[in-house]
Amino acid sequence: MQAFKQHKGIVAPMDRPNVDTDAIIPKQFLKSIKRSGFGPNAFDDWRYLDAGGPDIDNDTRRVNPDFILNQSPFDKATILVARENFGCGSSREHAVWALDDFGFRAVLAPSFADIFFNNSFKNGLLPIVLDAKIIDSIFKAVEQKPGFELAIDLESQTIEMEGQAPITFEVDEFKKHCLLNGLDDIGLTLQHADDIKAYEQKRSQQAPWLF
Repeated sequence: MQAFKQHKGIVAPMDRPNVDTDAIIPKQFLKSIKRSGFGPNAFDDWRYLDAGGPDIDNDTRRVNPDFILNQSPFDKATILVARENFGCGSSREHAVWALDDFGFRAVLAPSFADIFFNNSFKNGLLPIVLDAKIIDSIFKAVEQKPGFELAIDLESQTIEMEGQAPITFEVDEFKKHCLLNGLDDIGLTLQHADDIKAYEQKRSQQAPWLF
């Protein structure tokens, strides 16, 4: 998993509440269990004017010019600012994979659906909960200056915003540790590889019929 320490990037606004996981990555794209390749179909139903599928070449499809992520400079955004209850709906981990593959490193919102929130940390995407008034100010800044950037420092738990004092945010210490060090569940387990190997060797001697 890619570690997250510091990141500065363009902010894209998604000014709608309750963006669910089916909107982030529609169900027809869930056939693959690879973590890559979902970026071109992130927000597929909003991004294109015709229907898509896993076997359809996106280069042949009609792009929706009104969708924010199809517009410059937001097509190069790496930080998404959204409204409340982002990532609601089904528990599909593909939603986080799609955002990550698009290029997003962080999502800022007043609240997140619990499963999406936890899946994000496990896949190197930083979800940051901020007061609704702060989110409003970020939306306003983006509206006034397309291409507006934020600088996020996970270690100090701060966000640098031009013309304002640093914004602080809360994050669980264990999730922070994992993200700073690029540790997903497998990575955490592999930290104990020597202990696991020693246990297996001992167990094979105590109960050889199991092996």
